[in-house]
Amino acid sequence: MSARVRSVDILRGLTIMLMIVVNTPGSWGHVYAPLLHADWNGITPTDFVFPSFLFIVGVSIVLAMHSRIEEQPASQTFRKIAFRSAKIYAVGIFLWIWPDFDLTHIRYVGVLPRIAIVYFICASIYLFTKRSNQLKLAIILLALYTVIMVFIPVPGIGAPDLSQPMFNWANYIDSFMLPGVLWQKTWDPEGILSTVGAVGSALLGMTAAHHFLKEEEHSKKMLRMMIIGAMFLAGGYALSYLFPINKPLWSTSFTLITAGASMQGWVICSLFFDRDEPKKAFTLVEAFGKNPIVSYALSSLLVSIFYSDFLIGVALNKVFMEQLVSIKVAPKLASLLYALLYVGVISLPTWWLFKKKIYIKL
Repeated sequence: MSARVRSVDILRGLTIMLMIVVNTPGSWGHVYAPLLHADWNGITPTDFVFPSFLFIVGVSIVLAMHSRIEEQPASQTFRKIAFRSAKIYAVGIFLWIWPDFDLTHIRYVGVLPRIAIVYFICASIYLFTKRSNQLKLAIILLALYTVIMVFIPVPGIGAPDLSQPMFNWANYIDSFMLPGVLWQKTWDPEGILSTVGAVGSALLGMTAAHHFLKEEEHSKKMLRMMIIGAMFLAGGYALSYLFPINKPLWSTSFTLITAGASMQGWVICSLFFDRDEPKKAFTLVEAFGKNPIVSYALSSLLVSIFYSDFLIGVALNKVFMEQLVSIKVAPKLASLLYALLYVGVISLPTWWLFKKKIYIKL
């Protein structure tokens, strides 16, 4: 089977487009509730976006490496994994310091750094472990993470309190060990310990890919994957009574629920896109899916033009919002329209790369 699976590109493209929409509203003061992250415990549609991407990272590791893993020495493959991870991480740091280049004010974690770290860990696991052990490893890691976060007393605090940000092991470790700027004063949603849950998301994606690659009837595989996704969802919601659903902590319940939804989303995409002729209506989505990191990086890079007066002396989002609100467009609708317009702007270079068959793999 080819490493390029159209359903994966479509699902990845949808994820990137949604990521841009939720990251770039016309005004953060006017955003529809489903397009915001949960404040702490709980889950919104927006909270599914990033874990879905990491689930797809796991899927892509298997699809890309399964037929080529024996073609070169493991040491050479590992160097490629490390180099690619370093490039993605470096782009993430560059986007943080752009456009001021203040090297004294760096956030060393974030979306792209987390993608880089998770890719490095999970691709290395795939390279050096047996396929049958990868789901077991995911279960062990998530179980250990649950025990640490729920049951082990936090120094100076005592029993963990997961109802608020400040009284858990993730906050404690970030506050002492994470250098640079933190998203919050003492913790970061892409911090050190929560990376365990993020790795779990990608490992479950790898598990899904192993099922997808089995040599059997397509409908039979899809049914099995849909059932497994439902089991992940049920397990996540059951566990949420012990370890609440929480994106900043990337809790075990959050990992299972989002992985289950991602697996079922992949099944739906596969039923629509892997067996029939390509549907032209989704070609732009596929374009985003084939250059995901580039599209996301461009959306971050152009913020200095579209959201500040750094380059052109005026913040375009403010002008847009003022004009639409002045003609009686509801502020939240105007904010959403601006986000969609911004996706349209990013689609121009993304579409050009797609038409030229240029796929930039960082």
